[in-house]
Order: sequence, then structure tokens, then C-alpha cells
Amino acid sequence: MAVVEATPTSSGPPEVSRRKRNTIVAAIMLGMLLAALDQTIVSTALPTIVGDLGGGNHLSWVVTSYLLAETIMTALIGKFGDLFGRKKAFMISVVLFLIGSFFSGMANSMTWLIIFRAVQGLGAGGLMVTASAVIADVVPLRERGKYQGVMGSVFGVSTVVGPLLGGLFVDHLSWRWGFYINIPLGIIVLAIAAVALPAIKSVGKPKIDYLGIILIALAATGLTLVTSWGGSQYAWGSPTIIVMAVGSLVLLGLFIVVERRAAEPVIPMRLFSSGVFSVAAALSFIVGFAMLGGITFLPTYLQYVQGSTATGSGLRMLPLVVGLLATAMASGVVISKTGHYRIFPIAGSVLLAGGLFLLSTMDAHTSFWTTSGYMIVLGLGIGCCMQVPTIVVQNTSHYADLGVATSAVSFMRTMGSSFGVAAFGTIYANNLPNHLATALAQHPLPAGIDPRVVSTLQGVHALPAAAKAPIVDAYVDTLQTMFLVAAPIGLISLIVALFLKEVPLRDTSRASATGNSGVSESFAVPDTGDSHRELEKLMATVWNKRKGGDPGAEILARSGLPITHAQGWMIVQIFRHSKDDGDATMAELAEKTKIPAGIFEPTAQHLVFAGYLTELHGRYTFTPSGTELFGRIVESWRNWVLENLSDWGASDDIDFAAAVDEIADRLVSNGVELSAGRHMASA
Repeated sequence: MAVVEATPTSSGPPEVSRRKRNTIVAAIMLGMLLAALDQTIVSTALPTIVGDLGGGNHLSWVVTSYLLAETIMTALIGKFGDLFGRKKAFMISVVLFLIGSFFSGMANSMTWLIIFRAVQGLGAGGLMVTASAVIADVVPLRERGKYQGVMGSVFGVSTVVGPLLGGLFVDHLSWRWGFYINIPLGIIVLAIAAVALPAIKSVGKPKIDYLGIILIALAATGLTLVTSWGGSQYAWGSPTIIVMAVGSLVLLGLFIVVERRAAEPVIPMRLFSSGVFSVAAALSFIVGFAMLGGITFLPTYLQYVQGSTATGSGLRMLPLVVGLLATAMASGVVISKTGHYRIFPIAGSVLLAGGLFLLSTMDAHTSFWTTSGYMIVLGLGIGCCMQVPTIVVQNTSHYADLGVATSAVSFMRTMGSSFGVAAFGTIYANNLPNHLATALAQHPLPAGIDPRVVSTLQGVHALPAAAKAPIVDAYVDTLQTMFLVAAPIGLISLIVALFLKEVPLRDTSRASATGNSGVSESFAVPDTGDSHRELEKLMATVWNKRKGGDPGAEILARSGLPITHAQGWMIVQIFRHSKDDGDATMAELAEKTKIPAGIFEPTAQHLVFAGYLTELHGRYTFTPSGTELFGRIVESWRNWVLENLSDWGASDDIDFAAAVDEIADRLVSNGVELSAGRHMASA
């Protein structure tokens, strides 16, 4: 058996107490919750915002600007964190988010609201990516799977709570409080981060693809503007739209050229040589398109047409979210048990097309239960498709591409969300003025009523019943057209899904289907683009789902080492606490583990007698045999990690081998054998 050379220079996260760790994690989760909520919190407030600020033809940009800025920042912030430290990156992200929130709440025009929503989006993107990295810094690998699941649930909760919370603020305070509420909570996050977060910088110096990021940002913004302005502010054939469309396509072409040559590209073009990745990326884009598009404009139907309050519209959207959650989690369970995934995006695409078509049939007389049923159908379709692209990409990527491929799928999903909101908004903005003009021409308002009131929610519902009915019908016609035009996106998704190949799933992919990925990937937790960290996430999920508890005793027994589990634990603890001064005392171990020092003495003395430790004045030091023994313990854990990654077929990959070494080292050095210490204490 090969022996790993073990010296007191083991890498890994800084060691923090459980109380401090929980404080840090709580602050990070709060920051992530704020960022995730602001993706959806404005949906139920948009009708009221338009009434206050005007600019109804720009309403989709309140969401789109946030999503575009968030997407851009997720491509940058991970590299900035590696260069300057994740603590600085996290705190700068919080500050940007607070500035954007404050000035969004203060905005007195739609233009300023859109600008500061973009600032808020920059902060949100940074918050979500650096939060994931900080979790990896402070949480031992053996416990990370549980925290990853909680992180994913934050996004699930935000999807449920966001529209409802936005409605509550509109009805009982003001839509501005949807932004102001972030201020005190964000200050708490900032204060805790300043005091508690460890300052860590990456050893490596990543190369940032600034040109690629600028080109894709400009191309995406330009294409979104074409989608948003075409047919509303400018005719589709106008020079402005044509020049902008051509310019955006040229920028997209330049992006492809740059990415082929960049040292560390945002999206390596080689990924698209894989048909599986191309299909998964397209599916991810479509899911984002349908999900945010539907969530953003359904409150407009519920409030303008059915007369729901903002809070009521948030509650009435719960069927969509319930359907989405149900199939997202159920598909994860089935994929994990059977290893088959292709049926879900196919079935989901059919439900997606059907759901959008059913929404296009809703009018002012559609009942509560019918509306809820249609939303459930749409939610079921989205949920079926959500996590499959990530699972497939993680399953088929080589280790070197694991990080960038997973990150690219998240990137495509967020970009799809941005285009979805813009496309839905364009159809809405292009059709509403014509339908309102026709309604007013055929049914003039009573004398003395300003025709401009028909563009505001309050104005529509303040009209007499006879005058309100044709105006409401104009909104119905507009929304029906919007959902009907969007329905073919489900058919496009179906065609794409039919090209998805079914390949055997790796054990890590099956575990992640019902682990953290089953939730967090479904709700677009941004990825770092770091293959090592992605592999750690997968192993953390495998560890969290493992039956039978800590495998330490089993691993030690299989290694053939002539020590007990308790002695192995002692070796690891002394190694951990002797990194600085070369030795450790039982009192130091007792203080760290909260186990009386007297419990340790017999085990330590046995190791001295066996020749693995020396003892002088109560201080224990490794002998050469003890150092070798620790190396063999690490090697046995490395073999266990390799067994769990045996279906990766990457044993000859130097970077993969280095990642396995570090994972094994962290599993050992982060106290994975704590159960042995507890066993000694109970004995």
C-alpha cells in the first residue's frame, strides 16, 4: 500500500467553534435569503409600482435588470474572492445590495428604480456565490451536506414567501418597504461578517476573463433590449432595433472567439462539443424562461382581472409553487432510486406547454379552483425539468470541466429567466395599449374621468362596474395573448428534451438528486466554477446520505492498521493540535473536545507504549512511526473516497488525484473520527 507523506501542514478551512460557525452560517443564510427574495418579491408589487411611477412598458425591466446584473456578478465574484479574500468579497456584496435596496426604495421614476435594481442585483449575485464559498471555508466537509441542503431550502422558501411578502408590504405599508426591509437585516449580516468571518485568500491566482464577461454582458443586454423595445418603443423594422440586434449578435460572435482563447473562460466553448451539455444548457435556459416569466406576470392577472389584493395574489400563486416543489423533489427521489432521468424533462415539457396554454384561457370569470389547477399544471411542468440539466451535466463532465460546466448551466438558467421576463413583458407592453384603445373607443368612460386611470390598478378598480368591464376585458385579451404566444416554449422544450441521451448515473449524481442539488440546484444556487469545490459538494452530499453513520471504524479495520478506532482518533487529534508547536497536551484536547482529559490518558499511554508517541512533561509528540501511521490513516480514507468516486474513471487525472487527497485530508483532519472520542467519553 502506498503511504501518504503526512506533515503538520495539512490544508483546509480554519477551525472555528460550533457556536461561532452557527453564527456565521446564520448570517450567511440571512444574506442569501434577502438576495433570493428580491428575485420574486417585486412580482406582486409590480402593478402598484407601475401605478405610482408610471412606465408600464418598462415594468419587466424591474426584474430583468436585477437578473442580468446578478448573472454578470456571479461570473466575477468567485474570482475576486480568490484574489482578494472571500470576506472582502462577501462584505462588498452586502454593501452593494444595501445601496441598491435603499435607492430602489427611494426611486421616484421607473428609470431610477431599474438602475438601482441592477445595483441590487450585483450585490445579490455576489452574496449568493460568496456565501457558498464561505460555507466551504468554515464548515467541515463531513457536515457540509446538511448545510448545503439548508442553503437550497432558502431558495425554495424565497420562491414561496417572496410574492406573498411583496403583497403584504403593498397592502399594509408600501411597495417601497419591499426594499427598505433589507436595510436593517443587511446591516446585521454586515456586522456579523465583519466580526466573525475568517479572512481567507486562495493560494492560487485565478485569471479573470474580463473581456469575455464584458462581451456577454453587452450582448445579453442588447438582445434583451431588442426583445423589450421591439414593437413598443420602436418598430421592429426601425434602424434602432436592427442596429441593436445586429450589434448584439456581433458581440455574441466576438464572445465565442474570445472564449476559445481565454485562459479561464466564462463558458468554455469546448463544452458545446458535447451533445449532452448542449441539450442540458438549452433545457436550463427554457426552464428559467418559463418560471420567472410566469411568476412575474401572474400577479398582474390576479390583481387587474380578478381583483385580488397584492397579498391575495401572493397567496393564490402558492399552487404554482406547490406543484413546482412537488415534482422537483419527487423527480429527485425517483432519479436517485432508478438512475433514469430522461422521462422527466419530456413529461415536464408537455405539462409546461399545457400549463401556459391553460393560462391563456383564463378570463374575468375563471373560478378560483380552475385558476389554481392551471397554475399547478405549470408548476408541475417546471419542477419536472428543473434539476435534470444540472444532474446530467455533473454526471457526464470530466473532472476538469465539472466546475465550469455546472456554472454554465446555472448561467444559462439565470439568462433564460432574464429573457423570459423581457419576452413576456414585450408581448404585454405591445398588446395592452391597442386593447385599451379599442375598449375606450367602443365603450367611452363616463364624463369627467381621465382615460389615463385605466393604466393603473387603483384606477381600473375605482371605475363604475359598467365602465370597468371592458377595461378588464382589455387586460384579459392582453394576458391571454401573452400566455398563448409563450405556450410554444413548452413545445420547444419537448423537442430539445427528446434529444437528451439517457446515460448511466454516477453514484454521486444519484446521491445529489435527493441531496442538496435536489433543492438548491432547482432554485438556482449559483455555482463557483471551481471543479474541486463542486467535487467537495458532491462528496458532502454522499456523506450526508450515507447510512450507518461515521465509517471511521470500518475504514480503520479494513486498512489493517494495528490500532483501535479510539487510538486512531487520538492520533488524528494530536496531529491536528500539534501543527503549530509540534506537540499537544491532553488538557488542550479536553478544552477543544469538551471531554475530560482523564478519559484520554490511557489511550495516549498505549500509543506511547506502541512507539507512535513520545511524552515529556505531559506533552505528546509524534515519533517517526507515528507520523507514518498518520499517513496510512489518511491513505485509508483516500481509498474510501476513491471507492465512492470509482465510476468517475479519472484516476489518472493529476488534478482529480490532488482533489481526492485534499478531500481525504479534510475528512480526517476536520475531526471525522469524533465518534471515537464520544465512545471513549461514554466508556
